[in-house]
Amino acid sequence: MDTVEPIRQVIDVFLHLDRHLSQVISQYGTWTHLILFVIVFCETGLVVTPFLPGDSLLFAAGTFAALGSLDVRLLLGLLFSAAVLGNSVNYSVGSYIGPRAFGGNVPLLRQEYLDRTRKFYARHGGKTIILAQFVPIIRTFAPFVAGVGAMSYARFITYNLTGAGLWVGLFVLGGYFFGTIPTVRENFTLVILAIIVISLAPVMVEMVRSRRSRPA
Repeated sequence: MDTVEPIRQVIDVFLHLDRHLSQVISQYGTWTHLILFVIVFCETGLVVTPFLPGDSLLFAAGTFAALGSLDVRLLLGLLFSAAVLGNSVNYSVGSYIGPRAFGGNVPLLRQEYLDRTRKFYARHGGKTIILAQFVPIIRTFAPFVAGVGAMSYARFITYNLTGAGLWVGLFVLGGYFFGTIPTVRENFTLVILAIIVISLAPVMVEMVRSRRSRPA
């Protein structure tokens, strides 16, 4: 039991770093920047870890940067790099193993699904990558699906850079400029939920437009 408890605590901190960020900063100091880099890279780059904190972690990091505990310029550079690299790794994995998964050996993965994915990204690819960056869970899978759908990397990287820049900039600077306001700090969870809802709005609008544009 004594061995299990420390492991459980480490896992809890890793999964909910946004809530334990103060503790991590006090223990690791400037190395916290690297820890944040790893978390964001895993959340965007590994399809098996979409549950890691994203939006809330960026906002919390910006808030602590405003308090002087972290360097906001270093945060912006590192987290932007983490998101771009993570998305690129995800894309590469999808590009490498994706088509093989649709070879007919897996009953649920049919060639027609891959063809639909390619057509979807041919029509909405750029906007999909950018908008998906703001949607938890979906942002982890969008680059993978882009790779599976054979979107060219030259096209993907353009939207990857744009989406990652907007995502990191919005949430880190949002926390930096507004996270220290007493009302925001006292209602941090509600603020994060509001940000997520606002982030989902463009996606919902795009879905409605796409549905209306389909032939009867």
